[in-house]
Formats: sequence, structure tokens, C-alpha cells
Amino acid sequence: MPVSVNVNFDYLFRLLYGLMGGPRSGVNYITLQTLAAHVWFWIVIIGYLLSIAGFFLIIYILVRLFELRKREEAYYGTPISSVEATGGVSPRWQHIESLINDTSASHWREAIMEADIMLDDVLTRRGYVGDGVGEKLKAVEPADMKTLQDAWDVHKIRNQIAHEGSTFNLSETLARRTIARYEAVFRELKAL
Repeated sequence: MPVSVNVNFDYLFRLLYGLMGGPRSGVNYITLQTLAAHVWFWIVIIGYLLSIAGFFLIIYILVRLFELRKREEAYYGTPISSVEATGGVSPRWQHIESLINDTSASHWREAIMEADIMLDDVLTRRGYVGDGVGEKLKAVEPADMKTLQDAWDVHKIRNQIAHEGSTFNLSETLARRTIARYEAVFRELKAL
């Protein structure tokens, strides 16, 4: 059942006019008290309305915030390597090791390519910027990374594999050494 509130502004203005010395001289205490009661009544009503509107605004903002967090989680997903969840070993690194332990040269190539992608991600998380691994490695100071030369060498091997493809003669020894050097780099960067 809607409640209608009728405000007699004319009455309020006449009271105010009378208090300010209108046609009557002198201030009537009853009139002043009535005016104060009316003003206070409207202040309380407006305060309640603003409080209710603020409450609903807070509820709306919280709902939108939770929706945004769900969308962010769906978009970004879980972190790429959750080392803590696998007992200290990155699932990506486990995949690389399974590829290098295979007998197929194509799997060795894939292991090196995956390790280089992982190196790119690790360097990005460490705050190095650039379009690729090469540019990020250029930004690394030699004093900041003992295995910087190893990172450069394995990245060069990865580039040879990427450009020459299956024509690149990749021996098992070279593949294992390359992955071992990636592992040394990752251990220094605390990615493993």
C-alpha cells in the first residue's frame, strides 16, 4: 500500500517568513518549535531514503564485483605453473622431462621449444620486457644471472630448431644437454 506524503510548502514558507520578521513582529516559540519539527522530520525522511539507496548501491556494487572476479578467473584461469601443488616440481617441467626422455627426435625438439616458452614466461614474471626471449635476455644484467650465457646458448639452439625444423641434426646428447642447461637457468630463477 503506497504511502503518500503531502508537503505544504506554502505553510513552511509562511512560518519561515514569519520568523524572519514578516508582517508580525516577534517570534512565537510554538511556531518555531513547529517549524523545527517539520524540518527535522524531512531531514530524517531524506536521511532514511539516502541510507536505503546507499545500502542498495553497496549490494549492487558487491554483486558486480563478484561477477567481475568470476569473469577474471575464467579469463585468466589458474597460474601457468603451480609448483606448490605438485610437491615442488612444475607440471610444465614434468611435461618437458617426459618429452626429453622419449626416443623420438621430434619429442626432443618439442621439449626444447616448450622449455624456451617456459623461459619466456619466467623472464616475464621476473619483470623483464621485450618481444621475445632474446630481447628479454638482453635486458638481463650479467651480475643478476649467473646462468645468463647458458640461457643465451640454449635459446640459440631453440632458434636453430625453429628455423631449420626437422633438417636440424639434433642428437640425443645435444637435446639432453640443452634441457639440463634450461634446468640450471630455471633453478637459478627459482622456477623449479
